[in-house]
Amino acid sequence: MTPCLAASLRSCLEDMSDSRSAHARRHPFTSILFLALTAVIGGADTWVEVEEFGRDHRAWFERWLCLPHGISSHDTFGRVFALPDPEQLEAGFARWVQARHDQMTD
Repeated sequence: MTPCLAASLRSCLEDMSDSRSAHARRHPFTSILFLALTAVIGGADTWVEVEEFGRDHRAWFERWLCLPHGISSHDTFGRVFALPDPEQLEAGFARWVQARHDQMTD
């Protein structure tokens, strides 16, 4: 993923609301979403694979994300994705895909 694509995906996800309780916010919400979506685009099918993808590409993710506590665990990914409104996540990802489409067809 190019720097421009990475920055625009992160920007589309920043509008999502974080429904986690204050004490459960060790990892930044946008970083978790960004890492999970890029891992899935990269072929990850499970939360364990998402975590492994993050660890394998940690240096790259550190260029784009705030990772004060490293890569989230597969359990964290599972908990976080059980919380948000799926339509909100879909809308954020759809905005990013539409922007990429528009950019390619201009």
